[in-house]
Amino acid sequence: MYKRPLFLAALITLVAAPVVSAAPESTTSDYPSYVSLGDSYTSGSFLPFVNVPCARADRNYPRQVAAAIKPKSFADASCAGATTKAMTDPQVPTGNPPQFDALKPDTALVTLGIGGNDIPAFEIVFNCGVRDAAVPHGSPCKDFYTRGGTDTLAEQVRDIAPKVGAALDGIHRRSPKAKVLLVGYPTILPETGPGCWPIVPISDGDVPFLRDKIKLLNQVLIEQASRHGATYVDTYTSSIGHDMCQAPGTKWLEGPIPTDLAAPLHPNALGAQNQARRVLAALR
Repeated sequence: MYKRPLFLAALITLVAAPVVSAAPESTTSDYPSYVSLGDSYTSGSFLPFVNVPCARADRNYPRQVAAAIKPKSFADASCAGATTKAMTDPQVPTGNPPQFDALKPDTALVTLGIGGNDIPAFEIVFNCGVRDAAVPHGSPCKDFYTRGGTDTLAEQVRDIAPKVGAALDGIHRRSPKAKVLLVGYPTILPETGPGCWPIVPISDGDVPFLRDKIKLLNQVLIEQASRHGATYVDTYTSSIGHDMCQAPGTKWLEGPIPTDLAAPLHPNALGAQNQARRVLAALR
């Protein structure tokens, strides 16, 4: 059983993704210029770094995509901890300039992975981690977010919709010729069943509650992509059965105490490969 302080310390490290063992199959590019925007699920931290403050890795999924499509120009502006605000404003405390600065009028392809930090994810992890760490049964996290009869966490997730929509519109204004892909979030918890406490110490009654919020987040992204001229990239469906409760080699996302090169609650090498495959499939 994990000691509670170690679990909480791991949980609040929300900045990483993994080393990738093999690049996806190459494809012919119709996209001479490619810009990647997004948060830590895009930047791929805790790998060999290209940019230390943003934990931007040299083998994250955007770089795998770029290696496959071989654009003449490629810019990865993604940064760990980014919110939609980081698209137009410098990001504190990393010092990363506005991610939209990487966009050009002739940019041909843009991928965007954003939204989790706008909820914000840190708050959810802290609130649920404190309540579930020593409670195998019950639903203390759900009870916290639904006190008073309203699901306030669902409201927080839905509230990001206009922010994501505005980000997509901002891309189109700056790069009107670009194909824009909005990349969703992968499976984090088992698709069925109570979870795997204490390996991932989330109370059994909170697993379906939090699983539904991940699905709701992706649904919000789907709707915004449809309304704002983007293509949604589903990384959830393909990663079912590869959640953080699975064994090493099967899981594509690390748990609160990683067993592979990745930060807690973030994609590992296999997860990053799957993200790249889904993006390339959308391009084909």
